[in-house]
Amino acid sequence: MKADIVWIHAYVLPMTGKYGDLTADGAVAVKGEYIVKTGPTDEVMREVQAEEVVDASGMLLMPGLIDAHIHTSCAIARGTAQDMDHWMQKGLWPWMQHMTLEDARAGSELNIIEGVKAGTTTFGDYNADMDQLLSRYASIGVRVAAAEMVNEIPKNIGDLPVEDMYPFDSSIGEKKLQANIKLYEKWHGAEDGRISVMFGPQGPDMLSLDLLRQTKREAERFNTKIHMHVCQGDREIFQLEKRYGKRSIPFLEEENFLNERLVAVHLTEATQQETKKTAESGAAMINCSGSIGIIDGIVPPLEMFTQCGGRAALGSDQVPGNNSSNMFNEMKFAAILNKVKAKDPKVFPAIKALRMATIDAAAVLGLDQKIGSLEAGKKADMLVIDTRKPALTPVLMHPVENIIANLVYAARGEEVRDVLVDGKYIMKNRELLNVREENTVQEVQQRAEKLAERIRT
Repeated sequence: MKADIVWIHAYVLPMTGKYGDLTADGAVAVKGEYIVKTGPTDEVMREVQAEEVVDASGMLLMPGLIDAHIHTSCAIARGTAQDMDHWMQKGLWPWMQHMTLEDARAGSELNIIEGVKAGTTTFGDYNADMDQLLSRYASIGVRVAAAEMVNEIPKNIGDLPVEDMYPFDSSIGEKKLQANIKLYEKWHGAEDGRISVMFGPQGPDMLSLDLLRQTKREAERFNTKIHMHVCQGDREIFQLEKRYGKRSIPFLEEENFLNERLVAVHLTEATQQETKKTAESGAAMINCSGSIGIIDGIVPPLEMFTQCGGRAALGSDQVPGNNSSNMFNEMKFAAILNKVKAKDPKVFPAIKALRMATIDAAAVLGLDQKIGSLEAGKKADMLVIDTRKPALTPVLMHPVENIIANLVYAARGEEVRDVLVDGKYIMKNRELLNVREENTVQEVQQRAEKLAERIRT
């Protein structure tokens, strides 16, 4: 068997099987964009003839992390909306209504850089003007499952009293839906399949019933998923009860949204019965522990959702609320907060969190046939992690294996040395190969200062 490169004598965590199938002296062989062989080093070396052999002693090879829900353009407003109530109206909207398209592009690039440096290879990005952001994803070389944010909300929504019903503007909604359709037609399957497109109604409270139904029909026509905030907060419940006399889950059930096509983000305000119904419907859940913890002070019903058989993934959401786009943070938050909520340290073990940032997240986004685990025939989206860094030392295999626990509870992201997507390095020895990090940081700083000036005036 021919290969371009094989890493040998590494700890290999392929994320196959219930517990990840960690191997102490493992190897991974890659040809082109695909993995061709994984297993113990001696077995792989007997079967593979590689042009390059890398001694990866002391390194851990594992699948790239998946940030299943993120608004990358918001990075330009990092740290501007914490420790407050009515986060969206009072915190986020004042920045968003003054943000230019150039600001959004710069913020998105910064967020991608931040994510890659902490091991994220796939982003579930959910933004307005997504067409303008995808070229940067393409040039940096990462994978993205993109959705255009579809709503009918005017830009001055933050000026309205929080107890008022949202005013809908059908011209806004139609324009955004058409943008999502064009996004699919232009980008879905582009960059050798690294870019996929979903439909993104912002929330059942943020667009009219007619547009919500139309968006659903388009997602069915293109046979793609619907990525939507659901039970996002008491604001959403209030809006739906006032407009339709129903809470979010009963409303969506009546409109036939509860099925495998739906990727429901947050479920913050879902009751036990609503959580169970959503999980049993086949809909997936994305949990953003850091964001919702900071914005709402709530632990979403992730543990119950999975106990009811639901598929779930983790996301970082956005940095004006969460402050960082780091999936190691999200794994740690999810595991610890669910233990605290249950008052049980056995709840939500580290491997569960790790699955929700790899193979389970891939399934939620409909990408598990391509990515999420290190297996022959899958795309070579892979991390090389230095286990000799202080936070991951010592490494033990017997009588207790501690690598998985330390990835979730100790790693900070700086332990990621190399990042590959489609078998190509996009970061090597901590250096990003396809983007100038310092240039992006400088641009965002300058643009953020000008944005702040516009808000003040």
